[in-house]
This record gives sequence, C-alpha cells and structure tokens, in this order.
Amino acid sequence: MTEQRSFKRLVRARMERTGESYTTARRHVLKDARPSGQMHDSWLLREVLDGEWSEPVLAGLAGGIGFMYFVFEYKGHAPMMTIVARHHPAPFIPTALQYAGIAHEVTSTTSARRAEQRLRAADGPVICLMGREKHPVGVAGVDGDTVTVLGGGGTAAGTHVLPLDEFLVGWAPAKHELISIGEQTAEPDVAKAVRMTCEHLTGPVLGNNFDVNFGFSGMRKLARDLRDGGKKGWTRRWADDPGLVRKRLHDCLEVEYTAPGASRPLYAAFLAEVGLPGVEEFRESGRLWSEIARGGDYDELALKVDEARSVEERAIRRLMG
Repeated sequence: MTEQRSFKRLVRARMERTGESYTTARRHVLKDARPSGQMHDSWLLREVLDGEWSEPVLAGLAGGIGFMYFVFEYKGHAPMMTIVARHHPAPFIPTALQYAGIAHEVTSTTSARRAEQRLRAADGPVICLMGREKHPVGVAGVDGDTVTVLGGGGTAAGTHVLPLDEFLVGWAPAKHELISIGEQTAEPDVAKAVRMTCEHLTGPVLGNNFDVNFGFSGMRKLARDLRDGGKKGWTRRWADDPGLVRKRLHDCLEVEYTAPGASRPLYAAFLAEVGLPGVEEFRESGRLWSEIARGGDYDELALKVDEARSVEERAIRRLMG
C-alpha cells in the first residue's frame, strides 16, 4: 500500500501541475514510467512476455517504423501538427504478436462488470487498452479490490497496485478492450514484417487521398511545408507561437508512440538482431530525426528531413533487394 500511495502522489502532483483529470494524469504517469530510450508498447509487450523476446525484435515484427504527417486546423484554435514515426495505422501490439507467431485474442465490451470478469478470469498477464487513445497497460492480475499493473512503480518487478474501481474508470470511456496472449504456435515471420514496413514507407497505406501524408510522401510534404512561405507554411501557421512547434517536434519524434530518434535506432537494432541490411542507415536517420526534434530554422530542418528520407530510401532499397 506504500507503493500505491507513492504512485498516487505522482499522479496528483501532475494534476496540480497540468490541471488534468486523475484518469488522464495517471495515464501519463504510466507512460512516463517506461525506461529511457525505449518505445512504450514494445517495452510493455516484452514485460508481458516475461523477457522471452527482445524489445527490438518485437518492435520490428510490429512494423517498427513508419511516417505519418498531418496538420489539423479547427476554427478558433491554433493549428496542431502531428507526426507518427512508428508503423501506422495497423494496431502495434496485435501486429507484433501476429508476426511473432504468438496466439492472442482481442476482445471488447461496453460493460464494466463483464470487463472486470474477464480481468479476474485471465490466465496470465493481459494488456488493456486505456481510454480513447487506447494507451496499452499490462495487468498481471486482480486481487480483491486492487489490480496489479505492469511497468513502473519503482519496484524490482516493475509493478504497482491500483484500486480496481479507478482502473475500470480509466479503462473506458467507450469500450473496455483487452488483449489476451497465448502460446507461440508458429515461427516468427520476419520477412513478411519487413516487407510490410518497406511497402508502407514507399507506397499506399490507406488506398485513398490521405496517402500523401504517409511514408516517404509524407516526409516530402513535411519538407515542403517547412519551406513554404505561404499560409500553409510553418512560418505563417505558427508565427505567434514557435515554441509550440519545437515542443510538438520533440514530443512526436522522441516521445509519443515512438522511441527516441523517431524509432529508427530501435529498428536498426532489430535489423542487426535478425541479420538484415540497413542498420547503419537507420542509425544515421535516427540521428537526423533527433536533430530535427530539437527544432531550429525551418529551411535547415527541411534539408535534414530530405537527408533523413534519402538515407532511409537507400536502406529500403537494400531491404527490398
């Protein structure tokens, strides 16, 4: 219970600092608990699988890297820029399990009672997708009116205890989604996972007009927007708040849904483990994306985006043979 009180103090301290609700603040504290230099989802899956797989391999089997760039504009609000640097939009953890050959089942219910029953009946750790953002959290088990959550908490085992009723509130609002994980039933399909990554960087992802925002096409669009002096350009869009741009670049390329360096160094580690080419190229592009994440002159950033894309195109050509 001392551990639980300590965790709550961290959550409430964030609430005071940010004005967030308890549920939102708790989710961020859980996310911030990941070890430095790792991607939350692949790290969490490694924990749930009890360290039997390396994080780079799990990340690579999930598709590893990708690129999605959008600027959302709503009347009365400043434009919001988003970059997703990992493979997208396929669900990351189920895709990793699929290509790892590990049996799994994704279930959902709008009933909190049924969700609690599934948690209590789980035969081993499960992963719950929390809130509207579907942030994954590992659950080791339920004991009475508490739930043991994997990751963070400051203990050697990397777990902490939360009140079950609060956890259930944070698990919804719409559906309680749960990933149950079984045994490995097939050999990992590294070739298919790598092919998916290559195809989504070089070609259509969704099969519609939004594909211009994905992969290398999305990188070209980002570079154009950085150079554009018109109303669509970054200089005009965020003229009153350049600090927002720097923060978003850092968050998108180093923190949110990614590992540092836009997940490129993590993908390089995957390629090294499975004996495929492209290791040095993705290490180099990761260095460039980390430089971009620090912000700066937009023309210089555009040059670095072009350079990172060129390096990655060379790596993908090698991977595709």
